[in-house]
Amino acid sequence: MQFAHPQYLWLFLLFIPLITWYILRQRKSYPSLRVSTISPYMRTYRSFKEYLVHVPYILRLCVIACVIIILARPQTRDSWRTSSTEGTDIMLALDISSSMLARDFNPNRLEAAKQVAAKFVSGRESDNMGVVIFAGESFTAVPMTTDRSLLANYISEIKMDMLEDGTAIGDGLATAINRIKDGKAKSKSIILLTDGSNNTGNVAPITAAEIAKKYGIRVYTIGVGKNGNAPFPQQNIFGQIEYTMMPVVIDENTLKTIASITGGKYFRATGNNVLSEVFSEIDQLEKTIMDVKHFSHTEDNYMPWAWLALLLFAIELIIKNTLLRSIP
Repeated sequence: MQFAHPQYLWLFLLFIPLITWYILRQRKSYPSLRVSTISPYMRTYRSFKEYLVHVPYILRLCVIACVIIILARPQTRDSWRTSSTEGTDIMLALDISSSMLARDFNPNRLEAAKQVAAKFVSGRESDNMGVVIFAGESFTAVPMTTDRSLLANYISEIKMDMLEDGTAIGDGLATAINRIKDGKAKSKSIILLTDGSNNTGNVAPITAAEIAKKYGIRVYTIGVGKNGNAPFPQQNIFGQIEYTMMPVVIDENTLKTIASITGGKYFRATGNNVLSEVFSEIDQLEKTIMDVKHFSHTEDNYMPWAWLALLLFAIELIIKNTLLRSIP
């Protein structure tokens, strides 16, 4: 049972002053008669009517309780709900080469990508997700899991020097495919984020894309870097890192081809806000498929309480005018 207006149930607090008033009134209502002794009355038995003296007031309170419940509109609901949720398998392939430290993003490309990626995985509650990192080689950082905390925490700990430097886009994509291809979800996708062009590795990017297509895996590619020049990190003769303005070179043709072959989409992120918008768009494109059927039938069910109130009120009148009838 549920109530359409549960706020009316607060009226039950009125019982506190009503009961208090009744008790105080009863204490003052007993008549007194002075007699020399009560010994003749010591062995008299109490009449059963003495036990009924408070019954009418209790019945009156029950009637009020029924009225309060009626005001709250008790309802019954017949409902059934069948929902089937099909999670999506998503693998993030993140470039962590040294060029990702370029400062055309705030504070740099890698940190900006980590922040947006962590937010992205936190919002995908029904999906299996994993993380692959790549530079001169590729590595499965987090296998497919639904543990959002594990994913977000690992992403926040990613650093540039975790792998040998370079940009092995093909290897990174191939590793991601290897991890996601056996997933049970019907929808599988890889988000590949890089800021350069393939310059090392054992697998050509286009070859990896063909493999992804074979397994029905969509690849969303993201080219990170603003147009023109950007401050890139370089090590001077003293081993210190200095930033030098250099041209931004992204192999957009390859990234577009990968996306086209697999049925995905290519994005170019030229700043923090644009990168956030890219992940938001991918989030919409890869929404979890949910088939939910609802049925509900709600019906007011106050009549039993109304009949009960009427019955209790009738019993009160009968008792007061028969068993507990008072003579002036």
